[in-house]
Amino acid sequence: MSLRRIPARLRSRRLWITLAAGALTVLLAPTGWTYGSTWTHRTDLSHARTAEIALVLGAGLNPSGGPSPFLAGRLDIAVELYRRNRIRAVLVSGDNSRTEYDEPTTMRDYLRDHGVPEDKIVLDYAGFDTWDSCVRAKKIFGANSAIVVSQNFHLARAVALCRRAGLDAQGIGDRSPYLEPTVYGYAREVPATLKAMTDVLLDRDPKFLGPREDGLDRALGR
Repeated sequence: MSLRRIPARLRSRRLWITLAAGALTVLLAPTGWTYGSTWTHRTDLSHARTAEIALVLGAGLNPSGGPSPFLAGRLDIAVELYRRNRIRAVLVSGDNSRTEYDEPTTMRDYLRDHGVPEDKIVLDYAGFDTWDSCVRAKKIFGANSAIVVSQNFHLARAVALCRRAGLDAQGIGDRSPYLEPTVYGYAREVPATLKAMTDVLLDRDPKFLGPREDGLDRALGR
């Protein structure tokens, strides 16, 4: 049928449907990439392979300065990984962009108080987002293999980015019991994953790269 014989209103509707489908594809393709490329690399405590480190990504502090519930859940997994001898050290990567906000030090204190030796904890003060944390773990700290620890809603993106950054990465997710922030976390992943794919395609450098650090070398005894 000729387009001229299709009513203008129907042509307009088809155009909007086509545009909407295209926009939906652009939004969801990165999510498909992260889940599809990492489904064999996301696991649990019982099935995790041994790795050099647990890479614990920052997830905010509570008003008193302690770890947020999300962050505490991540740190508890890292503690258990160390207890089970699945890792040899923990790299905590978070935000310390201002003096009054220090995620890595809070994470270190929590791990130390829960039985991880302080000399096995390495701090990355410039883990401002997931891509920065992954790239810095490889390029600045010299990590080769890692178990990335996050919440389930964030895990596919975190593992995909760390593997893209050159780490032999697997991931373990915390099953958050907090319904509202968890739902928000899943919703936030759509635009966050789109940004992640942009970072990968552009091979973006972290906000701060800097010289090689030897803290992880000392923690691993190499």
